[in-house]
Amino acid sequence: MALPVIKSIADCTDFTITVLPYVSQLYELPQQIFQNITDPQALKTIYISTNPLISAFAFSLFLFPIFLVVSEVNKNYSQVDRCWSLLPTVYNAHFTAYAHATGVSTRRLDTLLVLSTIWSARLTYNYWRKGGYSVGSEDYRWEVLREYINAPLFFVFNVIFISLAQSVLLFIVTTPTYVLLLAANSTVMPFPLADMVFSRALGGMIFLAYWADGQQWNFQEAKKEYQKTAKVPSGFHQEDLDLGFNHLGLWAWSRHPNFAAEQSVWIVLYAWSCWATQTYYNWTGIGALAYLILFQASTWFTELISAKKYPEYKEYQQRVGKFLPFPGGGPGDFSDKWKPNSAEAK
Repeated sequence: MALPVIKSIADCTDFTITVLPYVSQLYELPQQIFQNITDPQALKTIYISTNPLISAFAFSLFLFPIFLVVSEVNKNYSQVDRCWSLLPTVYNAHFTAYAHATGVSTRRLDTLLVLSTIWSARLTYNYWRKGGYSVGSEDYRWEVLREYINAPLFFVFNVIFISLAQSVLLFIVTTPTYVLLLAANSTVMPFPLADMVFSRALGGMIFLAYWADGQQWNFQEAKKEYQKTAKVPSGFHQEDLDLGFNHLGLWAWSRHPNFAAEQSVWIVLYAWSCWATQTYYNWTGIGALAYLILFQASTWFTELISAKKYPEYKEYQQRVGKFLPFPGGGPGDFSDKWKPNSAEAK
């Protein structure tokens, strides 16, 4: 059987029951697909007879050499970045499709997939409008990092982290969905109030990230216009734009409100899997934890660059929390340092 036999709801999170028995399928899967590549019916049978967690993991490993080769050939290391907003929803769609194909209750998974699709739409749109899908576009942090790491070492870094670890991370962060699938398979249950709370929390975090992205975009566009025309756009003050970095709205309370909301999405998904299986923790928390660690490191590097570029950024760091607000730091919008000329905001 491709899905484990669950005797109690807590068994859904037992790694020795739900994962280890199916590891051997990972080695058999490539040959099975290759031998039946021209037979759609056989491929469907392989899909259903393979544990969905294993097939999802296999796909993340399949993408690794593609990311590696394309990035090295083009000397552009944002290949995973271009798929970042899409792959988690691909994996969530896979788990949901598998549930539909095998007759597992899908109400909870269908709801999750809708939210995941909205998450993808928001992140993809924001990446697109910043030029992320333009030919030659690359995250500026990779260019800065290459200044500190020689070419051979950066290639190793690309193999281990950029192309492999990040690809696997985008899979493992969705593993709570596998647990939700198993929970749905173990018992048929209605859509309770708690599911509604978790789904609303996910939706709320996605909206918060969208809101923060919009504020950042508007500020950066206003700064570009100001630098180009020397005229302060409507709704902004010269002092704010002169600082060079956004510190208004949500950004007056958190230095990275979009990152805070983004991380919260996957924490809520993990918590949902714990609630659904009546456990305080489970192994899929590794994905959420790895996501948090990556964001900690990425944010540290981003702020290292910002602090060198903008003189007042270090003071901003003292005033405003990295992800969550903290008291006593002073107004994040620097309103205590100047009284903007109201005419500039007209």
